[in-house]
Amino acid sequence: MQQPLPLGKQIIYAFGMMGWSVMINLISVILVYLYLPPTTSGLPLLISQVVIFGIFNLISIITASGRLVDAIVDPLIAQLSDRSTNKQGRRIPFMKVAILPSLVFCFLVFYPLKKMESSMNVIWLVFMLIGFYVSTTTYIIPYNALLPELAPDSKAKVRLSTFQSLGYVFGIAIASNTFNIADMLQTSFMLSRLAALQYTVAMFALLAALFMAITAWGINEKKYSVGKPSAVPLGKALRQTLTNKNFQFFIVADFSYFIGVTIITSGLLYFVTVLLRLPESIGNKLMITMVLGSFIFYPVVNILSQKIGKKPIVTFSLLLLSIVFAGIYFLGKFDINAKLQIYALVFLASIPVASLNILPVAILSEVIAKDTLDTGSNKEAIYFAVRYFFVKIAQTLGIALFAMFLVQGKDVGHDFGIRLNGILGFVLCVIAAIIFSRFKEVRN
Repeated sequence: MQQPLPLGKQIIYAFGMMGWSVMINLISVILVYLYLPPTTSGLPLLISQVVIFGIFNLISIITASGRLVDAIVDPLIAQLSDRSTNKQGRRIPFMKVAILPSLVFCFLVFYPLKKMESSMNVIWLVFMLIGFYVSTTTYIIPYNALLPELAPDSKAKVRLSTFQSLGYVFGIAIASNTFNIADMLQTSFMLSRLAALQYTVAMFALLAALFMAITAWGINEKKYSVGKPSAVPLGKALRQTLTNKNFQFFIVADFSYFIGVTIITSGLLYFVTVLLRLPESIGNKLMITMVLGSFIFYPVVNILSQKIGKKPIVTFSLLLLSIVFAGIYFLGKFDINAKLQIYALVFLASIPVASLNILPVAILSEVIAKDTLDTGSNKEAIYFAVRYFFVKIAQTLGIALFAMFLVQGKDVGHDFGIRLNGILGFVLCVIAAIIFSRFKEVRN
């Protein structure tokens, strides 16, 4: 018989998301900045900055190739997890196997073979990104599939999603300290800017792996979950998932949202250093502001979701996030203190971040629970795999679009490409809100 998940175990569950968040945000925050650096960064050019067909640069093509391979692997990992008969459970064994390769590949992404522009760095980066994404997928798909199994009702799902979200934002906060730690190492040990960043990434990746291990070895899946192996073949499981009308509305809105979020994550250092001419080190202060600001609204989200439902909160949050994106376009254009501009925008962003970090997973868990009742088969991992397939395509597209727009200007005095990303994010969030308005909320 399934036992309710105690508070301590809910916190342990959140550690897994925190570890994954640290790793994935190291990639999101630093990757483009390292391989497509502004002229004031002090970083060497590692790959060709050539523009193909007037819009594509190498970093956008490289990130797309890594993500696309990973996205194809997602359903296979999900099917293996859903159908697993391992004595330890369907999810935890996969998570344990994924931790070490995730750590290794996370570091190697930032350790090019040559410390100068080289085609070898391009080939290296392609394969290291593929290895990283496939490894982290093997962890995060089973991890998320655990949530609906550990949280049997709507209230429990929102509560566990809240802890998961806390883990995610703490992970962002940790990753945002990369440049502060790199500054300290560079000054204390007379390192190059590149070496300082590499040592910092290594330390944070090791910490992230430890967090992921806490969840993998800290939860007894057999004790707290009653999930049963699925007997549905992969093709049929995918068809049942993709033809779920409610799930389709969820995915399209989710897809648009994640393109927008990736643009913010990839562009933060550019917004700070180019548009506002502030130091890189302010990045962690901004993330702490967002984290603390979102914490204020977490209890509000939990209470309102029970009273008025999740759908209106998500729709409102997407529209509010569109205003944040519009604000990005105008950063540095007015005679207002630069720090005041960015802190005000970040605090405003913390409101939709609070709900959009918590509610989508809870919503999807309820969609999955209804599907299980309707079809009689447990396909939790397949649903999350399809979701993360589109999330990864969205993140790939977000990074690629951001990098492509930088062709139109990425330096002080020539920044139109950075500002264009604000307009793109605005449009995407409005589209996401309109589409999600057609979603029919399922509550259990």
